[in-house]
Amino acid sequence: MWKSPFGFFSAFCFLFILNAQSASANRDLRSCNETDYYYEYTECDSTGSRWRVAVPHSQGSCSDLPPPVRGTDCSFSCVAGEFLEMSTQQCTPCASGSYSLGSGVRFDQWDTIPTGFTSMATYMDPGPSRDDTQACNSSSWTPQGTYLESSRDECTVSLVYAVHLEKQGSVSFSYQYPDNNIFFEFYVQNEQCQEMAQADDQKWIKLTTNGEWVTHMVNLKSGTNILYWRTTGIPVGGKMIKPVLLKNIQIEGVAYTSECFPCRPGWFSPSAGSSSCQSCPRNTTSTKGASSCSPCPDTQYSQGGSAECKERPPCSEKDYFQIHTACDNEGKTRVLYRWVEPKICVENVTGAVTLPPTGEREPCPPCNPGYHNSNNSICFPCPPGTHSDGTTDCKECPAGTEPVLGYEYKWWNVLPSNMKTSCFNLGNSNCDDMNGWEVAGDHIRSGAGGSDNDYLILNLHVPGFKLPTSLAGMTGGEFGRITFVFETICSADCELYFMMDVNRKSTTVVESWEGTKEKQSYTHSMTKNASVSYTWAFQRTNQAMDVRRYVSDVVKLYSVSVTNVQDGAASGCRACALLSQNSQRSGSSCIPCPAGYYIDTGTNHCKECPPNTYLAGHHTYGRDACVPCGPGSSSNKDHSRCYSDCSFFHTENNHTWIFDLSSLSAVASLTNGPSFTSKGTKYLHNFNISLCGHEGKQAAVCTDNVTDLSTKDMQGDSAQFVNSVESFICQSTIIPADGRGFRAALASQSISLADTFLGATVDSVLDGVNAKPELFPENTKEVPDINFFYKSTQTTASCERGRSAVITVRCNPELTERGKLLVPSSCPAGTCDGCTFHFLWESESGCPRCTGDDHHQIEGACKGGTQEILYMWNEPKLCTKGVSLPVRSSAPCEAIALWLKVGGGGGAFMAVLLISLTCYFWKKNKRLQYKYSRLVMSANKECELPAADSCALTEGEEPEDDVVYSQKPSLLGKLRAIANKGNNGESSESVQLNSSQSERWVWG
Repeated sequence: MWKSPFGFFSAFCFLFILNAQSASANRDLRSCNETDYYYEYTECDSTGSRWRVAVPHSQGSCSDLPPPVRGTDCSFSCVAGEFLEMSTQQCTPCASGSYSLGSGVRFDQWDTIPTGFTSMATYMDPGPSRDDTQACNSSSWTPQGTYLESSRDECTVSLVYAVHLEKQGSVSFSYQYPDNNIFFEFYVQNEQCQEMAQADDQKWIKLTTNGEWVTHMVNLKSGTNILYWRTTGIPVGGKMIKPVLLKNIQIEGVAYTSECFPCRPGWFSPSAGSSSCQSCPRNTTSTKGASSCSPCPDTQYSQGGSAECKERPPCSEKDYFQIHTACDNEGKTRVLYRWVEPKICVENVTGAVTLPPTGEREPCPPCNPGYHNSNNSICFPCPPGTHSDGTTDCKECPAGTEPVLGYEYKWWNVLPSNMKTSCFNLGNSNCDDMNGWEVAGDHIRSGAGGSDNDYLILNLHVPGFKLPTSLAGMTGGEFGRITFVFETICSADCELYFMMDVNRKSTTVVESWEGTKEKQSYTHSMTKNASVSYTWAFQRTNQAMDVRRYVSDVVKLYSVSVTNVQDGAASGCRACALLSQNSQRSGSSCIPCPAGYYIDTGTNHCKECPPNTYLAGHHTYGRDACVPCGPGSSSNKDHSRCYSDCSFFHTENNHTWIFDLSSLSAVASLTNGPSFTSKGTKYLHNFNISLCGHEGKQAAVCTDNVTDLSTKDMQGDSAQFVNSVESFICQSTIIPADGRGFRAALASQSISLADTFLGATVDSVLDGVNAKPELFPENTKEVPDINFFYKSTQTTASCERGRSAVITVRCNPELTERGKLLVPSSCPAGTCDGCTFHFLWESESGCPRCTGDDHHQIEGACKGGTQEILYMWNEPKLCTKGVSLPVRSSAPCEAIALWLKVGGGGGAFMAVLLISLTCYFWKKNKRLQYKYSRLVMSANKECELPAADSCALTEGEEPEDDVVYSQKPSLLGKLRAIANKGNNGESSESVQLNSSQSERWVWG
């Protein structure tokens, strides 16, 4: 058996110590024979030499060990099929029932973890108080007989093996890695735990398809090499993680192997000098180290490579299946029943069933569209330029039309020539020769397989795509699309995968469905012209079982349609563009329309689409092919897409806001979280967002990076093992670096959330997508929010209408031009339903451009004939850029202002008017006093008062000016009294009275 050099002893130290101890103490012991000891080589010295020494199985049991002899060179090794016989130091062929790799070692039996391997589990991010040992003590690599299975949880589990190479060698292993929700890396360290230099594509393992075994090889340097196979699950998607499978680990470059490896049970080696063992056929078994296999009794059976035979069970309905025969010359078919192969059941026991009888002959289904039947048994594709619906002969397309090429399969009497079916199992080859799918008239269904955990595979190859002539001038868009209708009927954990392999580089899972699914349709678009293989893989259960339990679990595929196929058949014709009548090349042949042109229905001539409309990728006939762009967007030159130039206009209440969002055009990133799995694994969601893109082209990129994204050469070959998506909005799941070997944050599960721009508007709903403004804090400003709407054209199992997204741009003058991105607090993952994502982008750039209405003027006092004028923004300021504040200015002014002059003139006029009115009313008052005096005098003379209504005047009497004396003299009276004072020495006041009678003077 091969021995690791780590246990070797130093040659002379071991020899002298052993001889010194045995020479004196063991002189009376018997002499050693060949069964009492074994040979080993010492470690190599600096010259590359070594010694062969004898090592006793039990020290002190015998004496007279063979003396040390010079051994072979350290670089010596035997060829495959031979081992080094240590007694003779010669290469000897392995006996039958065993094998050898010569200078290598192979591990292909995984009933237990072989000696020398260690499985270690640690927790990625335990935190300061978390016991990672308790969290991951049940996580490990698990032996499954012929392969090793990784852990499925979020613990980091490493499979470690140390080997010492005397010369440069290599390590190779076969693996399956179908799930990107688990990280899988392989790396090598030296004896000082320093990692060897490796390229990224050697360290990080490429994904595989379901059921595909891939071999990975890494060169090793001489000396000590510590090999690590490490996995870390990221269970954040809701689905169960598919484990990594490992088998056939082979290491080349060891110094020698001193023993051959026996064949494991169920395998055998028929001849001497074998470098490998062979699997026992079905219904035979073998023991360990067998050179041949023994047949099972008639009442027992075994699978290939089995170590024991099992009793055959009674036959049941699960042991047979039905098929449809090919059409005969009369166009008839019938249903047949076949036993599931290999047949392990018996029919002649109690309770067993027999095969049902063959069904009656019935008419074959018609040919598929694009094909015709020539002899009632075989369908042939229509010749170029012709078409058929499958029930009639092929006909030429009318003038002005062209055939619609593609694949349209909806009748399944025989499997189309470009489709293949197969069966594959991870642990055995029992179903390798079986059909994975069977035709059944109006559908094709999964076959029985060899066991319930088989992968039943159906493959459709498309050599390439060819756009119709009328679409040949278009730029961008889709080249073709595949649509299929299916249903699954399951009683266990079945799963259906739909996968795609472009240019035969790598197969990726496009979508998957678990459990029973009702009859439904799924569509996937092809956005580049390339050769592609579409694959459907169905697995009834991922648990390996010897007894068939879920044979009745089935997937049915009713129809498959692929458009614009390069060598497809035509099921119909479509209108195409013709040359105009005044063209020098007039005729009826179809011509491609220039980019952005549609086919006029009246003339079949090309006409350019109106402004701000775009052409749908699969329809150009008629004016309605030009689809209007959404609000806030315009079409590009080729009318292939609508885009936003990061400007926006909105009018409300006779006021127009102009927004310049160019500062938000660069790709922005938002990382929210952290979130935690059920075991507490921390992960983040990272969103890359391109608000406007580049004239409608997506600018945000998300990558499943296993190294540093910033240094990834996306154009190099290393990009083949990196999954990246380009979109307006994309999302990646980020696992932070934890210091346990991951030197950078890891990104996984990159998906596109929005690859089509719908439009920008202040409304909350557009094309069925709801912005749900209630998810964010209310906008209290006068400036409205702008909602940018997007959608993804690819549908998913959980989002039948595809994903959609809304970015709400809000004015916040307190932030910078770039501002900040937010997700709803109630939905920290950015989505509340998993299909529509919401973002709020607050920034200064979300405010409208400033206009003259956004500031006001302030005039200063007039000083020295000059007056200063200032301008201030209206508060709060809700605008940016646009017009600037006018600079401070000055204007001439006068000391007395015009208003003061006007006021003074008006005051003077009012004063004159008031004086005039005063004089008028004073004179009026004097007349009233005179009349009253005469009334009093008349009353004193005649002792009676006149009537009140006469005011002491007779009818027709005119008032006269009289002098009346009163006790309270007037100013004029006082002056007269002073003048007359000297005559009579008494103070008196005289008033002249005019009367019609004789004139009198009254003194008082």
